[in-house]
Amino acid sequence: MRVLICGAGRVGHGIARRLAREKHDITIIDEDPELVDQVSTDLDVRGYTGHAAHPDVLKRAGAADCEMIIAVTHFDEINMVICQIAHTLFSVPFKIARVRDQSYIDPAWKNIFSREGLPIDMVISPEVEVGEAILQRLRTPGAIMSATFGRGKVRLLGLEITDNNPLLDTAVDQIRGLFPDLSARIIGIGSGDTVRAPKGSDVLKPGDRAYIAVLDSHAERLTSIFNRNVERSDHIVIVGGGNVGLYVAQTLERESNKRIRLIENDPERANIAVAGVKRSIVIQGDGLNPDILTEAGASKADFVVAITNDDKTNLLISNLAKRAGAKRTLALVNATELAGLARDMRVDAVLDPRALTVSQILLRMRRGRILGLQSLEDGQAEVAEGVTLESSSLIGKPTGYDDLPDGVTAAAIVRGDNVIIAGPETVVRTEDRLIVFYEDEMVRKVEKFFRVSPDFF
Repeated sequence: MRVLICGAGRVGHGIARRLAREKHDITIIDEDPELVDQVSTDLDVRGYTGHAAHPDVLKRAGAADCEMIIAVTHFDEINMVICQIAHTLFSVPFKIARVRDQSYIDPAWKNIFSREGLPIDMVISPEVEVGEAILQRLRTPGAIMSATFGRGKVRLLGLEITDNNPLLDTAVDQIRGLFPDLSARIIGIGSGDTVRAPKGSDVLKPGDRAYIAVLDSHAERLTSIFNRNVERSDHIVIVGGGNVGLYVAQTLERESNKRIRLIENDPERANIAVAGVKRSIVIQGDGLNPDILTEAGASKADFVVAITNDDKTNLLISNLAKRAGAKRTLALVNATELAGLARDMRVDAVLDPRALTVSQILLRMRRGRILGLQSLEDGQAEVAEGVTLESSSLIGKPTGYDDLPDGVTAAAIVRGDNVIIAGPETVVRTEDRLIVFYEDEMVRKVEKFFRVSPDFF
């Protein structure tokens, strides 16, 4: 697919890198020649310097021939204008815009992005996506990642295997027998820098990362089995009072009685945060200052969330909080090369906002009736939810560990109002919503599972 990306910042760079790896034809535009040069050199994609909302720049970059335009500059209004011009002048089929200001996506103004309004097919709101991802982590303490499928009935959890895990050296196809009343299944195993779909005989080792599909109602029990010492997160410290931090604090206030302390260094943003919360305590100061962390109660916190605009600051804050006595920490990190330092710095979990954005875009690029998608481990694997049509090669097949092609693991089936965890006794039917884990080289194979075969007609 020919894709034009407008904006070569962190988000644009991350999207370009992921799509280029899938062999899509990528062109990127930015006003900053250094950013353009960096992206085009790093990724071997075409780069153009200029203002992406100018028609002549879009024409020169090949807008007339592209199939998708992704506008992710730093300005919402420019992103909207880019999509409008791409639609009006160049008839680009699919248009994506990043919109950060929540007022634009307020339900009261839902017609803005309708057929009669701005011609934008998909709106990306990173702040909301990141905020929701953080909230999911807080709801499942001990997990290194969390996502939902099957209308919220199935949860995908990433859990790190410790030295005292009760499932060490146990074959994955035997785990259900150990916990027959737990509706869960290991669908992916990360080891070192790789991640794979397991075979039935594979075993978990210390340091592995297990990706597990579980009924949402069983998620808390699952985390307690894998992380016996994990407690509830009642005292939370948020470092970074921008849009994301404020969104998380406000949501937690509505949903619970948790004690929340919000640290923000910028006086103006701190005042905005004070006005935006009801019960949370806002502290104006530098989160890297041990005295400020102490004032916020980081040493006794159940969870410290570092979500400033600087990756290095987030890692350092998490490390300081952990050393002070915080039970768990989470750092927002955009740079993949820095995320690898998290374990050495005693950071419990890292959240990459680009991965969330990329997952949304990939969902729109995947062929077939795919309803949900989550990219894992910097794109090395994915979990997708798709509808099995009558012509699918999966119809009538069992879903045990060794029943599907190498590199693919079935997670669960949503059939009507019922959720069935996959297994050798479960057979795929027409119109099932099947959730599968697959390694990146199996993308095209999985797409075919959820497409209508031409031979069918």
